[in-house]
Amino acid sequence: MTTELIIPDTWKGETNGKIDTKTFTEEQKSRIVQELYNIARTELRENDNNRKQCLEQFRQWISQNCDIENCLTDDNFLLRFLRVKKFSIPMAEQALLKYLNFRKKFRHFMYDMDYLDPKVIELINIGYIFASPFRDSKGRRVILYDLGKFDLQKYNGADMGKAHAITYETLLDDEENQILGVNHVADMGAVSTAYLTLFTITEFAYLVRWGEQSFPMRHKEMNIINLPSPVKYVYDFAKSNLSQKLKDRFTIFTSKEELVEKVDPHCLPLEFGGKMPAEEMVALWKEELAAKRKRLLCFDAMELLSDKGIIRSKNAPPSRRYRNRKSARKF
Repeated sequence: MTTELIIPDTWKGETNGKIDTKTFTEEQKSRIVQELYNIARTELRENDNNRKQCLEQFRQWISQNCDIENCLTDDNFLLRFLRVKKFSIPMAEQALLKYLNFRKKFRHFMYDMDYLDPKVIELINIGYIFASPFRDSKGRRVILYDLGKFDLQKYNGADMGKAHAITYETLLDDEENQILGVNHVADMGAVSTAYLTLFTITEFAYLVRWGEQSFPMRHKEMNIINLPSPVKYVYDFAKSNLSQKLKDRFTIFTSKEELVEKVDPHCLPLEFGGKMPAEEMVALWKEELAAKRKRLLCFDAMELLSDKGIIRSKNAPPSRRYRNRKSARKF
């Protein structure tokens, strides 16, 4: 695991300021890594033996599955699925299949995930979406969204989808984020019903439902500020397509003053009630994007040739689920 990141007070053992872990003592680094292992063990059922055995089984299954082509099999990539499914091999297999199917369904923004794409880099530069360089008090990265920066006359749904996909994939490539999850903070004050033109109702429902089921990310907090009344029904529709677990993690605030009472202000940009200007945070975020650029582009080689192995109904009787699983394992 890497710990080269700006970390808040409760994680770095200091009182203020931003500190790169390159300046940490070996004891401080060891403590941070130990905290991560403790969280992985208690929340994700992860330990050294379990991790090794599950990775071996997962790789073997992938190598024998004729429906999957050119799948990445490095530890980092496979662990994101094992961790999000708490090291259940059958569930991790399904998560990978659904992820590859999601990429196939939304190929127009899940492929060629290059942050230097002209529209994407514009959205990043203006602060539409970026990750704070500071972790919150629980060690989570905070993803900031300022939807008022999304110009409907200039950008489309594919631009939005690609900006989000690149953000999430970049963060998931760090194992700390796989373990600790992320904290979302979105200012929706400028959103209007015109945003509904970005996607069809069917596409929107797929994105919400499939996004939760297919993207191996732990969404620990969903904080929304300034939700306009005219689009509350869209918010309600989106929530209706989510699991109860994720629904319970949403909090709506009427102001940024309310937000900073729950979310640590040190990990928020100045424009959200924090201290560091968003422009400076974006500059640091672009350094992270540049470091992961080649990694994300190599994802394009992965393909799902058939979705027949995906078990689609969670309400299927056990016998049917077992038959589906057996058919998914016929190579």
